[in-house]
Amino acid sequence: MKILLGPARLALMLLASGVVWGQNIPDTFKEVERVVAIGDVHADYARLTAVLRQAGLTGATNHWTGGKTHLVLCGDMIDRGSNSAQVLDLVMALETEAQKAGGRVHALIGNHEAMNVFGDLRYVPADDFAAYRGADSARLQANQMQIALEEMQRNGSAPADVAAWQKQFLAEHPPGWVERGLAFLPSGKYGKWLAQLNSVVKINDALYLHGGISSKYIKRSLKSMNESVRSELANPGKRASVAQDEDGPLWYRGLMLDPEDDAKAGQLVRRILEEYDVKRIVVGHTPNPAVMPRFEARVIGIDVGLAAAMGGPAAYIVIEGGQYFAVHNGRRLPLPAVGGNILEYLTQAAALDPPGSRLRVLLQNRIPR
Repeated sequence: MKILLGPARLALMLLASGVVWGQNIPDTFKEVERVVAIGDVHADYARLTAVLRQAGLTGATNHWTGGKTHLVLCGDMIDRGSNSAQVLDLVMALETEAQKAGGRVHALIGNHEAMNVFGDLRYVPADDFAAYRGADSARLQANQMQIALEEMQRNGSAPADVAAWQKQFLAEHPPGWVERGLAFLPSGKYGKWLAQLNSVVKINDALYLHGGISSKYIKRSLKSMNESVRSELANPGKRASVAQDEDGPLWYRGLMLDPEDDAKAGQLVRRILEEYDVKRIVVGHTPNPAVMPRFEARVIGIDVGLAAAMGGPAAYIVIEGGQYFAVHNGRRLPLPAVGGNILEYLTQAAALDPPGSRLRVLLQNRIPR
């Protein structure tokens, strides 16, 4: 289901009040003793809570128990799964609880958060719309349909067959669509919160973001990128230049897809490390069958398809005392240092998978017999 800034979305936007987007939000954190970084959750509340408990960040009642740990969620907390509200409510609550305990929750903006704010809902399943339904959903749906129709009539684009248009509108905007849409407006519960978040942070010696840094953005400061995305999320009716850019920090996939033996790709990685004074770059966005080190472990991809809808393993990374570990299906494995044996790590991870897993198949196809 793809709904961009059509009549219905524009009608919703008329209800939005002005929001002041966050400025001077810290994006650099030093001397952090423990970091847990999780890739794309995609609205899977059950898998998220299971991983948080396994990592010692929450207890049975889903309250923060992680002390001074910094939790990084590398974007795409929503879409594909059916529990976006539960996931966002939990993350918002943990954000406050962690800070009170001396820790932090860094919920970073991914391309799917931006898509929802901008009205692109093609990855929202029907069950997720239904989760926002209330006693007043039918009336809100009918009112929204009438507002959208009147908006089209004012613009001279009224449908020739109103009855057919109404039928299509109701099919494309099910009960719960209005409530969900309002929640992601700049004045809404989730839209307002998202416009206060970072897209990229630096913690100790690592950079964390959803997509990656392309050569187009390498000279931009963290503050500049973060403020641009926040401003665009707070004003979704205006043209977004960073949050919707394929080469921007929410969308760029080159760090995970470019061949590692490509000279330009390797040079870009080195430039990023130098420009931002880090040793590692941690990204989500591009699914892999395990936490995936690339470019001699200078880049770490942590989108493992964690959500049940994606079928990946329960895997994430932990950084303690400067050492990087992948937790794969409950087992803690040292991530290779620069120049280390990445194949050995992947073989250990594959041994923890069920037969026929994507990682096992990948290794079987790559290792000569």
